[in-house]
Amino acid sequence: MALFAAARRAAASSVPLLLRASAFSGVPRAAALLRPVAAAAARPLPRAMPFSSAPATRPSSDAELLSVVDAEIKYAEECDDHDRVEEIPDNFPFKISDEKGTSAIILTRTYQGEQIKVVAHMPSLVTGDEPDHDLDDEDKDEEDDNQEDESEKPSQSSVPLTVTISKANSPMLEFSCTAYPDEIIIDSLAVTQPGDEDPDLIAYEGPDFNDLDENLQKAFHKYLELRGISPMTTNFLHEYLINKDSREYLLWLRKLKGFFNQ
Repeated sequence: MALFAAARRAAASSVPLLLRASAFSGVPRAAALLRPVAAAAARPLPRAMPFSSAPATRPSSDAELLSVVDAEIKYAEECDDHDRVEEIPDNFPFKISDEKGTSAIILTRTYQGEQIKVVAHMPSLVTGDEPDHDLDDEDKDEEDDNQEDESEKPSQSSVPLTVTISKANSPMLEFSCTAYPDEIIIDSLAVTQPGDEDPDLIAYEGPDFNDLDENLQKAFHKYLELRGISPMTTNFLHEYLINKDSREYLLWLRKLKGFFNQ
């Protein structure tokens, strides 16, 4: 369309020149030259079509992104973690439910008439210290002081856990835990009655677990350990979930590729 309009403008602009040339030369051939030029100038522009049946060209930005996704898929496929099959320990007390496309796994077991369910989420990985970002000496000293104040917090990889323990016709216990290597921290404990929840009310979840009497805290840790929530269990879960993260990442990349290939 733009090329046609340009040709039309060029043809129209040439008409006065040819008219002047014919006036000076008086040659009949000049009039013959004017006829096709004038016809081109007078020809109406074609109407724009509302749509085209020609296939659309993929935007260059999409093609570049697809190329990067392909490269990342190739890299992920070359890693060993995505197809690794974890060997479950012989004394592992739980049944594992692992659905593709999810960010958590579910563990279940029965213990002395209790139904125990553990939802283990993707691990929070610690890869090293954060960069200083060119802090000056005064800022670095302040940052070191803050780190000393937070020395109680383990700087290790961790797995978030939600543990629910229920019995027939009784309230249910729900523990929120963080599992570190060789240590399990109980963050909170709630007592709920199934079927009595009101969506407009916020249930009281008890005091901060660290505010409980120390002997009570130890008793609850022992309570969970007897039901299989032990460092042996959580350390296995840590490795299992790292491999799951690799598998889910590769699956996610393939879904991205499928979208951009449409």
